[in-house]
Amino acid sequence: MPQLDTSTWTITITAMIISLFILIQLKFYKYLYPLNPMPKTFKSFSFPSPWETKWTKIYFPLLLPQQ
Repeated sequence: MPQLDTSTWTITITAMIISLFILIQLKFYKYLYPLNPMPKTFKSFSFPSPWETKWTKIYFPLLLPQQ
């Protein structure tokens, strides 16, 4: 049974890593980043609730007059 020659594996793996790094760098280079990113302004929505327009009072059972 012939022995597997592994002497070229290091150069193959190194060349693969370098080529992948170059391809990824080229992909990122083509992407256009905004020069001055501005924060988005969010509109605050106000939902009408019934307790905003009415006067409400909390009655505690112990503060009610005795019957």
